[in-house]
Amino acid sequence: MDEVEWTQRRPKPEDLRVGLISWAGSYLTYEAYKNMVTATAKGLGRKQIWEILVSNEHDTQAVVRLRSLQGIYLLCEADGTLCYGRPRTSHHGCFLLRFHRNGKWTLQCIISGRYLESDGEDVFCNSRVLSAYHMWTPRPALHVHVILYSPLNHCYARADPTMCRIWVDAPVPCLEECGFLLHFQDGCYHLETSTHSFLSHLDRLVPQPSAQTAFHMQVRPGGLVALSDGEGSMLYAQGSSLLLGLGASPHRGEEWFILQRCPTWVSLRARTRKFLSVFYDVEVYAASEHVTPMSLFQFEGDNESRTLQLRSTNGCYLAQRRHRTVVANGHPLESNTFFRMRWNCGRIMLQSPSGRFLGLAPNSLLMANATIPGPNEEFGIRLTNRPFLVLRGRYGYVGTASEHDLMQCNMDQPDCIHLLPCRQGIYHFQTQGGSFWSITSFGTFRPWGKFALNFCIELQGSNLLTVLAPNGFYMRSDRSGTLLADSEDVTKECIWEF
Repeated sequence: MDEVEWTQRRPKPEDLRVGLISWAGSYLTYEAYKNMVTATAKGLGRKQIWEILVSNEHDTQAVVRLRSLQGIYLLCEADGTLCYGRPRTSHHGCFLLRFHRNGKWTLQCIISGRYLESDGEDVFCNSRVLSAYHMWTPRPALHVHVILYSPLNHCYARADPTMCRIWVDAPVPCLEECGFLLHFQDGCYHLETSTHSFLSHLDRLVPQPSAQTAFHMQVRPGGLVALSDGEGSMLYAQGSSLLLGLGASPHRGEEWFILQRCPTWVSLRARTRKFLSVFYDVEVYAASEHVTPMSLFQFEGDNESRTLQLRSTNGCYLAQRRHRTVVANGHPLESNTFFRMRWNCGRIMLQSPSGRFLGLAPNSLLMANATIPGPNEEFGIRLTNRPFLVLRGRYGYVGTASEHDLMQCNMDQPDCIHLLPCRQGIYHFQTQGGSFWSITSFGTFRPWGKFALNFCIELQGSNLLTVLAPNGFYMRSDRSGTLLADSEDVTKECIWEF
């Protein structure tokens, strides 16, 4: 398998989205109800996320436009005033984005030559003389659960908890050790592994975050990032073992990584209690009693069309072929690789493009036979590379706050929800401290329960899911900031990014 196939060849929209932090520590914010841009917000929410649209890029600069999630462009007029709407000419709304060595960005209006700046509250373009007030710190708006891909080595970073190291040697990011939490705090980043250790400046994993685990980040549009200690050393894969560590002399762009959302890998278990696995490179049977690398499938779903693709570790997709057989030799744009998904209490049913549902033949071969699904067409599904969930909804991350005794859904920094598998699709939610999630009669949650409760997880997209709470309602985010389970139907507020 060509390992380069696992990279994102073209940046996805979320790879181009950032929050921009002013010198005063506040975020560039589009206030839709006022139709104005300010810099007063202290956290990164939907109103603080900007899509960087690149029209021309060089090593140290690029010509870009800034567009809010509401589709409104930030526009600068010839006299330096700011307005908001849609560009009227080819240069209207264009800024010269310069990348500075300290990781900061400056944005200079192409038409007026003036720099975008803030006084800590208002935003304007007045001065043509560069100063510290024109510096903006980019913060990737990507979900904090990420993977790091080295374009030079064609491999992903992988934590090794036994040796307390990180290596850049995984060709396929299907292991939970390839996932990292990227924490942003006081202008720096902390890289946390799936076992909750942190990478330090000494190239080792340590149990707690500190000044020695804080890294500065340089960001380029399209998800390229480089991490440094702020004193001249960069983080890159070194030596024949590809140990991730600090060094002063990276070559040929060794320090650059592509930052991507952590992919979703699953196993599928048939009614026979055997796992679907790829045999002889392409044939798919329910014949494995245990999960093996060939039993892992990357779940690539589309929330809008309710379709999904399943990619095996051989790099190919499951596809329906002649005689209704389903084999692992499909390509990403083939229509035969798209299956419609239905859920039934945490179990999934897959409908092929022909309208028939996937099930097992008498010899356990995967086929698309049934026109009406039954128990033979239901598969238990389990997350294989996610020992925990980090949930982000419409108003922020799910977490706890010292001033609230209830779980919140508008946090800038998330809590980890540890998953204890109970049955296929059913999990117990546990905090990092070991207590369980409990639910009140009002449909709110507390994080210090003594008894495990059942939560049903249903995947809705590549990195999207819904949670059916123990009270029979879907868990949703509320504008008040309180996490609730009171929705009978799946609404936008019930969809969680993970």
